[in-house]
Amino acid sequence: MSADLQDQEYELAAKRVEEALGKLDAGLRSLNGRVRSISRIETDVAKLERDRAALANELGRVTQKANKLDKGASEVSKRLVNAMEEVNSVLDEKENPDG
Repeated sequence: MSADLQDQEYELAAKRVEEALGKLDAGLRSLNGRVRSISRIETDVAKLERDRAALANELGRVTQKANKLDKGASEVSKRLVNAMEEVNSVLDEKENPDG
């Protein structure tokens, strides 16, 4: 084999190695970008999970407070009905003293 032919084969092999390394480098950069994206997504998911837990706790507190308010409103309503019935009874007695 002549030296020129060997040089050409070497040049061709070196070029193929360089192209392969370039593709490998591009693939690694792409993979690195995807890994960073996945990391950001995982961070976002963790934040959403914390937010969800906080909102669930807040919902529980608000629901308890709403239930207490409903019970209180029901009690007030009963007392108002009783008071109105007593007032009506007193008014009826005054209108009809002979009863």
